[in-house]
Amino acid sequence: MPYLVRVLRDALGPSGKDVRLGNVRCVSAKRGWWTKQVKDEIWDRGGGGWMVGKVNVGKSNLFESVFPKGAQEGSLTASSGSHGKLESTAYRGSADQERWSHGAEERSLLPPSQPLQQFPTMPTVSHLPGTTASPIRVPFGNGNGELIDLPGLSRGSLEDHVLEHHRSDLVMRERVKPEQLVVKPGQSLLISGLVRITPSKSDTTILAYPFVPLASHVTSTDKAIAINTQTQPSGVPTIARPGVGPKMALAGLFRLQWDVTKQRAGPLTSAAAAGLSTKVLPFVVFSTDILIEGCGWVELVAQVRKRDVESMRSDFAFPGVEIWSPNGDYIAERRPMNGWLLGRPKAVSAKGRTRPRRSMKGAKKAMKFENRKLSH
Repeated sequence: MPYLVRVLRDALGPSGKDVRLGNVRCVSAKRGWWTKQVKDEIWDRGGGGWMVGKVNVGKSNLFESVFPKGAQEGSLTASSGSHGKLESTAYRGSADQERWSHGAEERSLLPPSQPLQQFPTMPTVSHLPGTTASPIRVPFGNGNGELIDLPGLSRGSLEDHVLEHHRSDLVMRERVKPEQLVVKPGQSLLISGLVRITPSKSDTTILAYPFVPLASHVTSTDKAIAINTQTQPSGVPTIARPGVGPKMALAGLFRLQWDVTKQRAGPLTSAAAAGLSTKVLPFVVFSTDILIEGCGWVELVAQVRKRDVESMRSDFAFPGVEIWSPNGDYIAERRPMNGWLLGRPKAVSAKGRTRPRRSMKGAKKAMKFENRKLSH
């Protein structure tokens, strides 16, 4: 959670440090994990709750998980604790509410609210985009609040540059387990022919972890340029539409400016092993996350000698990458999540790889059989 708050403050800019972000919650829309607190807060607060987000991010799924089902007139009087707060403020069916709603519904851009039910019909959950075509209003708590599911916002126009039958491939539907790709000097990382990532320095080796649902390929920079600009046919898979090549433009130079030496040094800085301080290490590890709009991100990591960083004392000490995309758009960066370290396959220790013991079931049966023969 602290990481998410820092990313939000970075996105808000200089004014982000003054914004209160105490009500940020991390939940799983797919599994419904950690939603109980959000459900209780929706009930306690009442009023209107809006589900806002991009297409296919799980708004309708989350709606079903956090909606306070079973809230009706009879249940309010029997409820206890904080849930009883809504009993004294119920206004559904009052004369004032009817007069207000009569004029407001005519001017409102929202459709009429559903009738109050204990277990109302939830929005349709589907992997297909655009399932929620219009706002859906579902009241709860005897009319003291309602949850509103809105249609998904556009995921960006990157799909306009993708072959039509591959546009659904841009949506990340399950957890991506990336492989570690090594981008050596003179090479580039190509993502399905749409995005090209090239190190800006000729002496820097970069590790890349593509958290995207697209095919990623490391090749020579000359070949990557030819494939990206569609000037040379190749067997490398690409989902870019014909004619997109001339539109490829530089999205910018992105520097790996966040220090992740402590997280990446492994047993050198681990308290259970060497426990060294990062100040005594002869190297520094920098990282950044490159965001691809509506698709995912690529984690980039590079190791440099500490003496090189200390000697230059400028931003140019940071390793960087040049990124090319359609019209130079759809690319941004954020502080690294270290997703590879969090979700990488766990290493099996040498003790765990010992030869399994042979079953003694057959030997025990033979021993019993011999004992019976001797007893007779």
